[in-house]
Amino acid sequence: MKMQKGAFMRGTDQMILKEIPVPEIKDNEVLVSVEYVGICGSDVHYFHHGSCGAYKVDQNEDFMLGHECAGTVVKAGDAVSSLKIGDRVALEPGITCGKCEACKSGHYNLCPDVVFLATPPVQGCNEEYIAFPADMCFKLPENVSTREGALIEPLSVGFYAAWQGAVDAGDSVIILGAGCIGLVTLLACKARGAGQIIVADLVDARLEKAKELGATAVLNSGKEDILKKAGELTGGRGFDVVFETAGASATISQTPFLVRRGGTVTLVGISSEEEISYNFAQIMDKEVTIKSVFRYKNIYPRAIAAVASGAIDLESIVTHEFDLEHIQEAYDEAVKNKTDLVKAVIKVK
Repeated sequence: MKMQKGAFMRGTDQMILKEIPVPEIKDNEVLVSVEYVGICGSDVHYFHHGSCGAYKVDQNEDFMLGHECAGTVVKAGDAVSSLKIGDRVALEPGITCGKCEACKSGHYNLCPDVVFLATPPVQGCNEEYIAFPADMCFKLPENVSTREGALIEPLSVGFYAAWQGAVDAGDSVIILGAGCIGLVTLLACKARGAGQIIVADLVDARLEKAKELGATAVLNSGKEDILKKAGELTGGRGFDVVFETAGASATISQTPFLVRRGGTVTLVGISSEEEISYNFAQIMDKEVTIKSVFRYKNIYPRAIAAVASGAIDLESIVTHEFDLEHIQEAYDEAVKNKTDLVKAVIKVK
């Protein structure tokens, strides 16, 4: 039996490397040699807190994190015709049933029976090889690296957020939160032609990254009165679209006051709090549309095409890279370094 290295969290705040079998593939699957895995905010929540939203890690078992990955096909099942050995691919990490109402109506991201990498109890992809359905592996063009391929997953969240918010050319938008999801939302809004893109966060290094990626202006929420500044930037009108990507109660509560009359609030960040105080009087008075985002659907091909065309610069998001042997340090850094870590990736091989 061929063996491989896999990284698992054991309890909280601890990573271990283990020798595990290389998986056998089914007829409809490919075996992918994993090259890069991104560290997502949800991974950090599981690692540090043992949970993310309603999902909890079983503390009695080792658990593998990682759902943002890309690599090279090294074996293909007998029924696979879309991919061949040597193809470089990005993996869309959710395997849906295809039979439920959500799937059949085109909303497969809402499938109640989805098997999603690194969402307990489903193991993730922090390993050297993974067997995965071929139809959820998307071929990367020659000019898109596998490091960029691993970032197609978070980029798809940003694309879907901009789509849900119906961002159009010339729109004014504000993005609350300049972490990875906030930044990919910025890139998506920029690609859709938004005229004014304001990004707010508490961390100056993240705001500098937002400026580098094309934000019109940035606001430090801890040093400035966001509502007053937003009024100045929009002439008192408010923003066409407000994106909340931090998942913080404070920023979620700000959204009704930032959006213009008839505008749209798009909730992207997942809050750990089940109930948050929210001013619906503002929403009703302004006739605001509220949209929410749960992962994405039918986005991977267009996200890959946007990166290949040069419309999206994904490489600039990565601030830290670690190899698999140093995954403990990578996650420690992701937990503790809120100053200048925006996006960390694991180079598996």
